[in-house]
Formats: sequence, structure tokens, C-alpha cells
Amino acid sequence: MVQGLHMERNISRLTADTLALVLAGGQGSRLKHLTHWRAKPAVPFGGKFRIIDFPMSNCINSGIRRIAVLTQYKSHSLQRHLQRGWNFLSGQFGEFIEVLSAQQRLGHNWYEGTADAVYQNLDIIRHHRPKYIIILAGDHIYKMDYGVMIASHVESNADITIGCLPVTLKEASSFGVMEIDEEARIIEFEEKPEHPKPMPDNPEFALGSMGIYVFSADFLRDILLRDHENPQSSHDFGHDIIPSAIANANVRAFRFRNANTGAPQYWRDVGTVDAYWEANIDLAGLEPELNLYDHNWPIWTYQDQSPPAKFSFNDEGRRGMAVDSLVSGGCLITGSRVKRSILFTNVRIHSFSRVKDSVILPEVEIQRNCRIRKCVIDKGTVIPEGTTIGYDPEEDAKRFYVSEKGVTLVTPEMLGQNLHAV
Repeated sequence: MVQGLHMERNISRLTADTLALVLAGGQGSRLKHLTHWRAKPAVPFGGKFRIIDFPMSNCINSGIRRIAVLTQYKSHSLQRHLQRGWNFLSGQFGEFIEVLSAQQRLGHNWYEGTADAVYQNLDIIRHHRPKYIIILAGDHIYKMDYGVMIASHVESNADITIGCLPVTLKEASSFGVMEIDEEARIIEFEEKPEHPKPMPDNPEFALGSMGIYVFSADFLRDILLRDHENPQSSHDFGHDIIPSAIANANVRAFRFRNANTGAPQYWRDVGTVDAYWEANIDLAGLEPELNLYDHNWPIWTYQDQSPPAKFSFNDEGRRGMAVDSLVSGGCLITGSRVKRSILFTNVRIHSFSRVKDSVILPEVEIQRNCRIRKCVIDKGTVIPEGTTIGYDPEEDAKRFYVSEKGVTLVTPEMLGQNLHAV
């Protein structure tokens, strides 16, 4: 027990010396219309959260309380969310969450790659004097104690440590894929390979990067300065920084897995409409892989001060009810039925409507006698009375976006409701 307490104390010292950089400037174009008016990290998830709440909560729960969020693409809603929900840290104790927007600090260019985004903020990073820097993607869903990874980085005397987990060979072409030796040293790294190299002990899987990097601060500064001077570089961690460092630096892999069973932990890149729908709908299961009810690892967020959800009418054929679903505050389900769905804040579903296998974002109104199945309906959409969506893919494709796996994405603009008109 003493050893455990000693380890926890050492980790807490390491996290206190760590600065987290959350890369949240990506466009997220594979999410189609969901990111036409917002950055991918700002997309709602799980009934009441935003995607960025998960890496941010991991930082807080891990004891990392110096966090900078790097933004660029359509960041207004993201910045507003951070200002409203993440302003509780105390500056007088050296804690902070800063938003570092692209502002041409070192030249006349916007962020040109993930490494360039960090390079352009080196003066701010130096001001905070961290010993270690953890770089995170702001658009993945998972729960992870970064303190353990930072401790592994220090123990192995690494220059860079990369979080990784097995991914199928079919998925691996969308990841950075690495090969490691017996001591977890990375001996080969290729970003988004056309033909991913399988793991020796698991030929159906490759070892994929999670987009989580721990750097020793001085090493990061030096390698970014060299990369900036390289005219052939795309200034990206996966394409340039990591591969160039392997030959001369100590680059290690950190396997994200259960400490007791060794099995890979839950981690999702919800970068496509299908992946986004699946990850949300999974939460409606009896025992989902992602446990949102873990009081030891809460997911922090900003939420409206909404009244409780309300279910009205109990007549035959007009019964307000929801089964196997997540229903958030402010929802009104009046004489309608909801099954295996996720309802975000302030959704209104009127009488005689049926909603099944769907993700309904905040402030959506579904009027009477509608049938909705396997849909993602974007914030603020009003579904007119008598509308049927999700039962005829060919007909749906004429008005909406239909994914490869048959998920129908509906936005206000698709229905002529120009919420973002200028």
C-alpha cells in the first residue's frame, strides 16, 4: 500500500509539471454537414456533452490542470462552450485553460499542420515552463489516466511516448501505424499506410497511434525548430515529426489497455457519420463499453439549466414513453414513443410520432405523426408534421445525406430552415 501511495504521489508531481495541448482546429469533413458550422471537437455527443469534453475531462481527472486548446476552423461554438463550462480552474494556483486561436504569431500563415500549430505557440509554451508536454487530439471519445502514460515516459527516459492500441487492418489505413521491439521502443512508424503492417502476434490487427504524444519539453522545442526549417516537411506529427525522430531519439509506445486484463481500453474516433451514430447508440445499451456513470471518473461539461425531462399522455396509441434510451433535461415527449435513441437537451417530440435508433441533437422539434428511424438530426431542426425518414434510403438521399451504412443525417438547411443565414 505504501508503494501505491508513493507511486500516486510521484505521478501527481509529474502531472503538475505537464502542460496539455489539445489540438482542436480540425475541420472534421468526414462528419459531413455536422461540421459545416462548427469544429469537430464541438459536435455534441452522448446526450449532454461535446466531443472535446472527453480529452479535457481526462486532463482534469489525471491531475493535469494547465491546458491550452488550439483552435482554428469555425471555432466560435467551441470557444463559447469552453468559456461557459471550463472556467472553473484557479489561476492563483497556477491552473488554467487557455484558448490559443490561430493568430499568425510567427509569420503570416495559419496553422499548416499539427506540428506547425504547436510551433506557432512555442513562445507561450516556454512562458509556462513545463517539463513535459502531452499533445492530445480534441476529437476522440475515451477515458484515460494520462498520469500513468507520463510516468512510463519518464521511467523509460523517452524523448517521445505515443499512445497506441490495436486496430483492424481495414481501419489501420486511417491511423499512424507502428512497429515496436520487445522493450516497446518504436522502430518503424508510417502515417496512414496503404498497406498497414500487422502485429506479429495478432496478424489481423495493426498497432495504431491514438494521436496522444508525450514529449520532454526541451526535445519538443528542438525538433519543432528543425522541422520548421525543413522545406520538404508538411509540419505534421504523424507524417514528419515522429518518423524523423525514430532513428536518433528514444521513441516509445504506450499500450492503452486494462491494467488487470491486458485488454484494449475503450477508444473511438467518431470521425464519420456512421462511427458517430454507432458510438452514440451504443450508450443506450444496458452495459455500454463507455461508462458515463463512473463517479470516479466524471465527464465534465457545460449544460443548460433545463427542467427535468417530461413524458405526457398514457392513452392507447398516444403514450409518451422512451425505452432503452438516453433522455436529457428539457425534453418533452408528449404522446410519442422513443426506442433505442439518444435525445439531447430540449428536444420536443409531439403526439403520435415514433423515433427509433436515432440521435437527436439539442433543440430539435419533431411534430406530429412523424416516423424517424436510424437518423442523426442536427441541432435546431424542425421536422414537419407527417414526415417519414429512415425507411426509404433512395427517397431520403434526394433531400438528406445517407451514409454507407444507411444512417440518414438531417440538418435544418436540408429542410429549408436557414438557421445560419447571413
